[in-house]
Amino acid sequence: MIQQETILQVADNSGAKNVKCIKVLGGYKKKYAKLGDIIVVSVQELRNKAKITSKVKKGEIYKALIIRTKKKIKKKDGTILYSSKKVGNSNAVTLINKKGNPIATRITEPIPLKLKKKQLIKFINLSTGFL
Repeated sequence: MIQQETILQVADNSGAKNVKCIKVLGGYKKKYAKLGDIIVVSVQELRNKAKITSKVKKGEIYKALIIRTKKKIKKKDGTILYSSKKVGNSNAVTLINKKGNPIATRITEPIPLKLKKKQLIKFINLSTGFL
């Protein structure tokens, strides 16, 4: 469950490391975002290696797609998805430009199959696999 002021990790090669959620999109009463939702974020921190060649700058505002959450997700077949301790057990997003296309050229984490049903084929092609 993502809400305003939540710090999230960026799981792509756009150059950002951490972002902060500004607004949850999808209705004026919507307080929480879940897997597959789009939010508005502000870049808080850049990756050390990418500071010179980064596609984004600190303080800029972008939209982002949520691809991993701390909250466990239960599928219809009974299996449960959740991030492991190796990954840091945290929330992750990938950045989107104004047209709805990904800013990055590669997503470093597998994407849940739930996003395939939402017609987000552009993100699925850039990812390393499925969950």
